Amino acid sequence: MSVTPAVFLIMVSGQIEGADFPEFDDLYCKYSFVYGHDWAPVSGLEEGISQITSKNRDGQQNFVWNFPIDITFKSTNPYGWPQIVVCVYGPDVFGNDVVRGYGAVHIPFLPGSWFMGRHPEFTDPKVVAQGEGREVARVRSQGFVTLSFNIITKDLKKLGYEASSQLHIPSGASATDSFHKTL
Repeated sequence: MSVTPAVFLIMVSGQIEGADFPEFDDLYCKYSFVYGHDWAPVSGLEEGISQITSKNRDGQQNFVWNFPIDITFKSTNPYGWPQIVVCVYGPDVFGNDVVRGYGAVHIPFLPGSWFMGRHPEFTDPKVVAQGEGREVARVRSQGFVTLSFNIITKDLKKLGYEASSQLHIPSGASATDSFHKTL
């Protein structure tokens, strides 16, 4: 007798690798996850803050954080699939920390996707994961952040969610890829 599981799992590990913000130096980032009502974290961290890093002194002048991400979610429904919100901060001319970019991206279903972001300054940075009220925000790209994800799902197919190129991966399969997030 086969027992149908009550939930499926998505395990996310990876890192915020670094960034390219040509006009700035001495940056750090914060991340947090936003997800639907049917989702719950079962292990790992929902939020984090990196160290401050300076530009590489080589010709590329990129920022390197290699900041780890590790979280597992459970759900009964793919609606509200988790998103990661990344905020980048750095000093202004007076030495105060100010926002240099925001972005949000859904945790990937399949490898190989590119996502474009936005750069508004909001009181609650999680608002970049929502669509309501966005038409009144004017945005401009400041740079980009590179994130890499390793994704493993469990029991998706057993709950009736079929894998396809339409945003799903098979149960037990994994996807690894880097994503460049424009902020």
